[in-house]
Amino acid sequence: MQPLPPLHTVHLFSKLDQLLLDVLAALPPEQWERPTLAPRWRVRDVALHLLDGNLRSLSMLRDGYFGVQPAGASYSEIVAFLDQLNAEWVGAGQRLSPAVIRWLLAVSGPEYHRYLAGLDPAAPATFAVAWAGETTSANWFHVARDYTEKWHHQQQIRQAVGQEAPLLTRELYHPFLATCLRALPHHYRDVAAPPGQTISFTVTGDAGDTWYLQRAAQGWLLGQQYSGPVAASLTIEGAVAWRLFTKSLPRPQADTWITCTGEPRLWEPFFGLITVMG
Repeated sequence: MQPLPPLHTVHLFSKLDQLLLDVLAALPPEQWERPTLAPRWRVRDVALHLLDGNLRSLSMLRDGYFGVQPAGASYSEIVAFLDQLNAEWVGAGQRLSPAVIRWLLAVSGPEYHRYLAGLDPAAPATFAVAWAGETTSANWFHVARDYTEKWHHQQQIRQAVGQEAPLLTRELYHPFLATCLRALPHHYRDVAAPPGQTISFTVTGDAGDTWYLQRAAQGWLLGQQYSGPVAASLTIEGAVAWRLFTKSLPRPQADTWITCTGEPRLWEPFFGLITVMG
């Protein structure tokens, strides 16, 4: 099995942001108020959250200004802190018109892209990718994690207004999937198996692929290009995979989109794979 190389996504941010601006510019006022898959958030609230991502990241990472800090460093404390920040920002953002939100996204996006493009991909990132179990991450993984944030929040908007297809191309969707699935070794850390036992994970569709999780002496390893036997396999429909990874595909619905073989203990943990802080 071939280990996964670093995944570079910084060149995709500009294209993703242009698609966001295009879809928002075409929405009539009533569609800004449509509910999304994000609990309690309308289209305008998700757009505000994407704006916050640009501004807060520039403030912290480019300018070194962190403002308020979480009370503690545990995963649950950080999640609670982020939830509070998100709610406060969205609340204050109700004062902004759709035109102002689009304008601020258009101004802040290119600045954020320039900052990301100037990072050394191999250098340690300011923030680790906690949902992958890392306490220190390389910049390339931090950037890829941020790409998944921008991708899935835009897709929440697009799902609400019936325009999902533009983000489901292989160019844009495959990097999202490839980043999210890097959480599998951490997610399977407590699953016992003999060395060499392998599980396959397939996402269908034009942007899909197959990844293999193999037990080694030091834990589970994720890779591709494997041709040996598998002890279990899981196949998920590409059109809904993103929803499972972002907490918007409840288990009863997920069962209808996923096919599994092998021992349930080897594929059951996949249903809880979450790649957002929450």
